[in-house]
Amino acid sequence: MEQVYYNELETSAGRLLLCATDEGLCYVRFGSFTENESLLRTWLHKQMRNFELQHGVRHVLLEDAMRQMRQYFARTLQVFQLPLDIYGTAFQKQVWSALQQIEYGTTKSYKEIAEALAHPRAVRAVGMANNRNPLSIVIPCHRVIGHDGRLVGYGGGIEAKKALLALEGFQQYQ
Repeated sequence: MEQVYYNELETSAGRLLLCATDEGLCYVRFGSFTENESLLRTWLHKQMRNFELQHGVRHVLLEDAMRQMRQYFARTLQVFQLPLDIYGTAFQKQVWSALQQIEYGTTKSYKEIAEALAHPRAVRAVGMANNRNPLSIVIPCHRVIGHDGRLVGYGGGIEAKKALLALEGFQQYQ
């Protein structure tokens, strides 16, 4: 049975739920455990089948993730250095890897990501993979915008996306 450790963190962009296994951080989502419990359990069941949620247990990976997240929101950390336990399809993992290449303070369009993956017509598929990103902020899907510069779609909501981009220095989104 896989142990999944979780905790919540209050940030300037809203409350975050962070989850880790013994392998690494596996899930970051806006909102509290209570708000996300049903979605989290469904996701975990699909990924792991057998799991047990642990709250209040001091887990080194989860504590490190929370420390780094605090540093990110304090603007003293730009690149997360965390082991990740990523679950997804091969294509989703390709997209999420491409997202991790988007540098702090920069954005890319869905189209640019599709082209970088040598799938220029897969813009919608890139969008769907972006939408299914289980590691919000750490895999920076908030840095993906529409080809015309508009903010489109974000699991944490457009206001959270604006807050994250503003935190990273985008004045036009403040």
